[in-house]
Amino acid sequence: MRNTFLMLIVLLAATMAAAQELYQPRNIRKAYAAGIRSMTGAPGPKYWQNKGRYDIQFKLAPPSRTVTGNETIVYVNNSPDTLKRLCIRMNTNLHKYQSPRSGYHSLDFLDSGMVIQKFIYNGQSLTFNNDVGTAGYINLPKPLLAGDSAKIAISWQYNLSRESGREGMIDSTTAFLAYAYPRIAVYDDYNGWDDIPHTDRAEFYNDFNDYTVAVTVPKNFVVWGTGDLLNAAEVLQPAIAQRLKASYTADETIRVATLQEMLGGKVTAQRDWNTWKFAVNHIVDVTYGVSDHYVWDAGSALLDTATGRRASMQAAYNDTATDFRKSVEFGRFALGWFSNHWPGIAYPYPVMTAFQGYADMEYPMMVNDGNVGDLDFAQLLQDHEMAHTYFPFYMGINETRYAFMDEGWATTFEYLIGIAEKGKEAADNFYKEFRVKRYIGDPSAEEDQPIISMSTQVSGMGYGSNSYGKASLAYLAVKDLLGDALFKKALHHYMHTWNGKHPIPWDFFNCFNTATGKNLNWFWQNWFFSNNYIDLAVETVKGKVTVRNAGGFAIPFDLVVVDAGGRETRRHYTPAVWEKNPRAVTFPVPERIQQVRVEGGLFMDATPGDNASK
Repeated sequence: MRNTFLMLIVLLAATMAAAQELYQPRNIRKAYAAGIRSMTGAPGPKYWQNKGRYDIQFKLAPPSRTVTGNETIVYVNNSPDTLKRLCIRMNTNLHKYQSPRSGYHSLDFLDSGMVIQKFIYNGQSLTFNNDVGTAGYINLPKPLLAGDSAKIAISWQYNLSRESGREGMIDSTTAFLAYAYPRIAVYDDYNGWDDIPHTDRAEFYNDFNDYTVAVTVPKNFVVWGTGDLLNAAEVLQPAIAQRLKASYTADETIRVATLQEMLGGKVTAQRDWNTWKFAVNHIVDVTYGVSDHYVWDAGSALLDTATGRRASMQAAYNDTATDFRKSVEFGRFALGWFSNHWPGIAYPYPVMTAFQGYADMEYPMMVNDGNVGDLDFAQLLQDHEMAHTYFPFYMGINETRYAFMDEGWATTFEYLIGIAEKGKEAADNFYKEFRVKRYIGDPSAEEDQPIISMSTQVSGMGYGSNSYGKASLAYLAVKDLLGDALFKKALHHYMHTWNGKHPIPWDFFNCFNTATGKNLNWFWQNWFFSNNYIDLAVETVKGKVTVRNAGGFAIPFDLVVVDAGGRETRRHYTPAVWEKNPRAVTFPVPERIQQVRVEGGLFMDATPGDNASK
């Protein structure tokens, strides 16, 4: 009997120890075991990622929707593997009639997709099978060995969608070129080729590449986009080029080009065609907007007072879009605030452009937002998309699989900058109404799927809650747990460690554990690997109060005690109170009280009726 009891004790201890280890899928475990990633949170000694150097030429002439393109790619296989084929990603094939999509689209959204007309690999012409969706393979005549590189030349064309979403036609002579070129998909250490179809819900996963880009358009069309504009004096008339140059150090909004100037041929060089040239290195994508009538505003944001470093903030929009008249002002504030407060890392690029479209979507050095007719919401929307500069662009997040690693952070930064812009009460109210209320008020199973669930395997509000609200609440909860100083130290450690690389969730968890010197696995387990939700309840017995955690999430809360004379005392408890007993905590209170209640603030309760003693 004694031996049986001892065995039970040993098994219980082993179970408790195992409970502190975070679940890892087999492919993730393999990457750590191989030394590619480290349990400290840093890249392992054998970490690698592949890279391309892209030289791209686009040509288009709206109102024609046809985009033609040519590119050369020098692709470096830094992996330890021999690649017998390449996966080519063409996300605009989302518009093909045959492609799977996550929701309803009208016929105006559909078209014939991207057609690769020429594919040359190391000088040898290959036939690319265009009967593919958003990702397709091509077999190589000679394998690409580990550590070797290949030169690929591709020619293609496609039609911009009539119905603009993340890309397409904005109006008859305004176009947005996103995902507009065939690219070599990510080949990584835990999944190999990233060939998950893009279905218009989950977002993107790209390598860090170097780009030189030329966009050829007819005269009177301006091109805005990713990278440094290399030839402004060549494509712009002198007065316009001078205004643009002046805007790079301006502390106010400068109208670079008015509607009348755009329509009167006063902006671009008056040759039949102009080629706009851009360049940028070590970035995950490039995107361009084109119009012959968009107004052009610009100013600059001071990012670092010590060095005087600035970034250009620009806006391109239809003159009727009232929101966008404030875009440069909003953007200048946001770039400076993000750089110096949260996340507190300087904006890493020379330019940011707000382009009027329909997507409410982020791109490297650009955002594509709609005109909403509400300046407060327009500012928040632009803030959110600009916050994505850090996740997934500064950090090469796999958004396709783990959207919470970027959307959750953008939602958090959106809230924190909202406090600076509108005050805490207004920011709290918006966050609760827009990010939490629908999630916590919906008891359906899809709302309680673990945040770690692959983003391509959840849908509807299951995707939305996991990616945005729940993930943001988790980040705000760990901020409360650690305090601002230690939280920022950990966040910076994570961001500096993985800037320009491809972190996965376990790298994030391990980085925070290392930077804080704390084993936070109990917290990660509670928030990211569980089916928990937010639901506290108060039970009072003479001289003590028990706060029960029916929902399970380790949330911060305030305990408010109203004494017999009606005076309130309030004490804040961080999520640390749930580490030892995640389901209940008990506190002493005076024997004679009127009421005890818990207040979760942003952490809205599923059943608020039991948050106070009767």
